[in-house]
Amino acid sequence: MRLSTASLLTVAVAPIAVSAAPFRRSIDNGTATVLQFANVLEGLESNFYAQALGKFQPSDFTNAGFASSSIPIQQFTNIASDEAIHFGTLQAVLTDFGQQPINCSYDFSSVLTSVSAMTPVARAVEFVGVGAYLGAAPLIGDPIVLAAAGSIVTNEGRHQTILNLMNGATSVPQAFDIPMLPQEVLAIAGAFITGPCDLGITPNVPLSITNTGNVTTGTQLQFSSPALNASTDSTNFNCQMLTGGAPFTISQPLNNCIVPQGINGPVLIWITPDNQPLPNNLQDRQTQQVVAGPAVTFIDTVGDELGQMIRPNNGAVAPPPTTVTLSPAQASSLVPAPSSPPAADPNNASNSNGTSSGTGVIVNGVSLIPAPTPSSS
Repeated sequence: MRLSTASLLTVAVAPIAVSAAPFRRSIDNGTATVLQFANVLEGLESNFYAQALGKFQPSDFTNAGFASSSIPIQQFTNIASDEAIHFGTLQAVLTDFGQQPINCSYDFSSVLTSVSAMTPVARAVEFVGVGAYLGAAPLIGDPIVLAAAGSIVTNEGRHQTILNLMNGATSVPQAFDIPMLPQEVLAIAGAFITGPCDLGITPNVPLSITNTGNVTTGTQLQFSSPALNASTDSTNFNCQMLTGGAPFTISQPLNNCIVPQGINGPVLIWITPDNQPLPNNLQDRQTQQVVAGPAVTFIDTVGDELGQMIRPNNGAVAPPPTTVTLSPAQASSLVPAPSSPPAADPNNASNSNGTSSGTGVIVNGVSLIPAPTPSSS
């Protein structure tokens, strides 16, 4: 079966068998490049979810703090199915246009170490996917292909909402998404692409955030990048933070890059050789010099109650109670010795083994040895 551009929109919206149109239109080089680029990214997403679902068991999800394993498994399975359909459709469309689909290899071993490690990466994968489609839209010369790509990006946005909730974040944290240039997308996605995979696009130098704790407002960020080495003079380098809907990045010195107040949701971060802010539009941003990046991080200062139902406390598992065994000598040391023999009390009879039936032993308001129950006789 061969698919024409006329049938692409139908397939993207509802993957059903359709007959080939009686003619096949050609596509311009820009549209062909976008389709190849989208094909590689959908292959990455499809492989990521397939490998994750093949590795983790239901107990892995509950151990990661999900209230029920059936919820994340169902959602990841649904998302994986969508991505596989996107990937298969794009491969068929490229073939129909006389293009040989680029097939890459993907390695996710570094992030499929646990469900807790995998879930935020899935969120980043969907965020980058949305940004990639938005950034590629101006390069698509065929209006039918553009509409079909739009039908995919709206689906990716719904995936992103689900994964925000799975990560204990706001379902829709910002009113706008961030379009990304192809070289910016590959700076992030390239970490998982292995083997020959030549798209004819030179990626930006990758950038990683190396903070080990929770990244939130007030956090000073630390970075790692091939562009930052012992011989690099980064004295004048700046970090640039961009949120959805902002006209420009927030520019700060690299050695004092602090997440400002008022941010909630995804943030893209670049390193630049100066303090000139980067614009939030593709045409102007691609003309400015970038040292490395972007990297993506999520500043989750507001959560949704729905997310708490799926994964209480963002997967934080309370430590098990600690049991301490005391030796007889240690236990005796907790019981203060009376300074003088207690006076006889006709209302406080001694029990059979000579232990006084007084008030027991209380330490810091906790009864360690309860008082014996007085006899009714």
